[in-house]
Amino acid sequence: MESAGSGTSRPLPLRSPCLVLTVGLVLAAAAGCSSGSSKDASNGWKSGGTASAAASGAAGTGAGSDLQTDYQNTVKAVLPSVVQITAGESLGSGIVYDHRGDIVTNAHVIGTGRSFKVTLADSSATLDATLVYSYPASDLAVIKLTNPPSDIRPAAFVDSSKVDVGQIVLAMGNPLGLESSVTQGIVSAVGRTVSEPATAESQGATIPNMVQTSAAINPGNSGGALVNLADQVVGINTLAATSGESGAQAPGIGFAIPASAVVSLADQMIKNGKVTNSGRAALGITSRTVLTSGGDTETGAGVVSVTSGGPADKAGIKAGDVITKIGGTAVASSNELSEVLAGLQPGLQVQVTFVRDGATRTASVTLGTLAAP
Repeated sequence: MESAGSGTSRPLPLRSPCLVLTVGLVLAAAAGCSSGSSKDASNGWKSGGTASAAASGAAGTGAGSDLQTDYQNTVKAVLPSVVQITAGESLGSGIVYDHRGDIVTNAHVIGTGRSFKVTLADSSATLDATLVYSYPASDLAVIKLTNPPSDIRPAAFVDSSKVDVGQIVLAMGNPLGLESSVTQGIVSAVGRTVSEPATAESQGATIPNMVQTSAAINPGNSGGALVNLADQVVGINTLAATSGESGAQAPGIGFAIPASAVVSLADQMIKNGKVTNSGRAALGITSRTVLTSGGDTETGAGVVSVTSGGPADKAGIKAGDVITKIGGTAVASSNELSEVLAGLQPGLQVQVTFVRDGATRTASVTLGTLAAP
């Protein structure tokens, strides 16, 4: 399956909380637990579904400020916007997006469900919610409260281009079912492209431009908020890394979907009931990994089907071809194809190298846009 996005780094294989990295990654949704301040409020870029001035993304604290007080004020300001979502037997987290009761979360948190129970941060009530739309290709979903409280508090989302390495961040969610928990760390890196592990329900999304953090992200944190000290959501907690050998969770390596991507996709879901423009590059094919005859070595991404009139079709690529390179980057598997496309943009012209009937060929392809399912 192809997917796409931006970011220059090669994706890491992940599991999420609950996915976990191998290294591996684990999703942060858990089965059975699934997974008054000196700050300037005008820094909010997105709040209540309405865009405002681009946020600086700075911590918002002066050199002489009390860091502990800043932590406490941010928790008081943002934690009421973080909810617990019960989807069947799984628990995860979500973020109140607007005053109408829309809540953003990870697609893997809600799975295939269409109705959910939502517990507010103060545990004052458990409310009914229904699915607005789920977009597994970016592991994002929106659900909506049936009867949102009048005092519901939406979060503010930062412009992801303003997020810098070294910024202090807090991860808020419901790890292991422990409601309204908070951990702290920094932004360790930005622009990571990460491939989620496959599950019984999903082949695993490849997500570009993720925010890497040292804040602890555990099962049940998925869909929760990664927040800076200006009370702004930097991203949605999604994945944690694990050791490839032991399978144990690797401390200090977690990932969040960037706030700008969340805002772009959530706005489309709420307005149109679907994603109309993913902003991600695609060839217009489905693929699977091709192995050597011995079955132990990956040799390329085999084209299973081609979308009629799509980019690959227009370039003459056919089902049965095996893609081995995009531009100057080798492709040994379907997953690697998704990872390469995640670093490219729709409309870009690339040379695709593929094998047909034992002969190596090339085709110039103008990339299209990854379609919503």
